[in-house]
Amino acid sequence: MKLLLKSMTGYGRGEFHAQKYDFTVEMKSVNHRFCEVVVRIPRSFHILEEKIRKVIQEDISRGRIEVFVTIEESSEKEKNIKVDKGLALSYYNALKEINVSLNLEEKIGLSLLAKFPEVIKLEEKIEDLEAIWQGLSGALGLALEKFKESRAAEGSRLQNDIAARLQVLDEMVKEIEQLAPLVVENYAQRLHNRLQEFLQAGEVDETRMTMEIALLADRSNITEELVRLNSHLEQFQSLLQTEHSVGRQLDFMVQEINREVNTIGSKANDYKIAHQVINIKSEIEKIREQIQNIE
Repeated sequence: MKLLLKSMTGYGRGEFHAQKYDFTVEMKSVNHRFCEVVVRIPRSFHILEEKIRKVIQEDISRGRIEVFVTIEESSEKEKNIKVDKGLALSYYNALKEINVSLNLEEKIGLSLLAKFPEVIKLEEKIEDLEAIWQGLSGALGLALEKFKESRAAEGSRLQNDIAARLQVLDEMVKEIEQLAPLVVENYAQRLHNRLQEFLQAGEVDETRMTMEIALLADRSNITEELVRLNSHLEQFQSLLQTEHSVGRQLDFMVQEINREVNTIGSKANDYKIAHQVINIKSEIEKIREQIQNIE
């Protein structure tokens, strides 16, 4: 069987080293009805959040995905010091004026001037966001590939488990199909025997009673439900071979399968069928639990 399902849980990590920065991206996800992407990135690079979110949503359709971005300056990045000479001169002149006014003889040296704010500072360079994005997208691409591989690996495990349970369901349904004709015959026979008892006891409209027997026997007929149930199971199998996101569709099909099984259980007045219905519902519940994890 071709493995196509993807789980909604996964993990991926990617690293990319550029001349001035080292980029690390980690991704992890849990189940969610829709695609929710939460990006955690250093404040100075928040403008790139939407780009990250867009790249992920182009590939992923369901799940709550947390993205952790680390951007570190490499040792190769230049660190420029800016000296505000005009400001230093203003401080110097102000201090000289104070010296004269107060008749002081304090020496005005470099160590004193350097302590004043903004005289000497690290130069705030405008970052080249396009270059930053190129490096970041490299790390993001690697993380996304690992992330998708992780979801695909978990999806294949889910698909194999579901396929095995569907095989069990198919065998149970076949047993019910073999029992179904006997149920109608036995039910009709029991009603006929009761009719004979009524006839022997007194006057009864035999024609009307025969019609009632036929009607009641028909109500115990589960042929239509079995046909629909088999159709649903076939559609379910087809969905397992689809490359697109099918989690919601599979969940809907499980509801339809469960509805037909419930009807079979209520109509077929037979303990063997009732026993199989219980077993089928148990397998359906296990399949439903697995489907909650599928994208």
